[in-house]
Amino acid sequence: MIPKKIDQQTTIAIKSILEKLNIQHTRVLFDLEKQTVETQDEDYSIDDLLEAAGTLSPERGKELLDQVSRSREEWDT
Repeated sequence: MIPKKIDQQTTIAIKSILEKLNIQHTRVLFDLEKQTVETQDEDYSIDDLLEAAGTLSPERGKELLDQVSRSREEWDT
């Protein structure tokens, strides 16, 4: 994707629209086809990481740990 520079007046207008939608993020992605706005977080807090970790089922977590163990064994040979 090639970034395009926008003028200050357009930037102010877009910020005004986002404020009406209660979006305070500095990075957003507009999908005009789906008519959506997606925020892009740049920094993740420890709470975000812990929340994401909770999305794995215990079974999937065990599968991933087993896979890592097998990979480490392969690297050692």
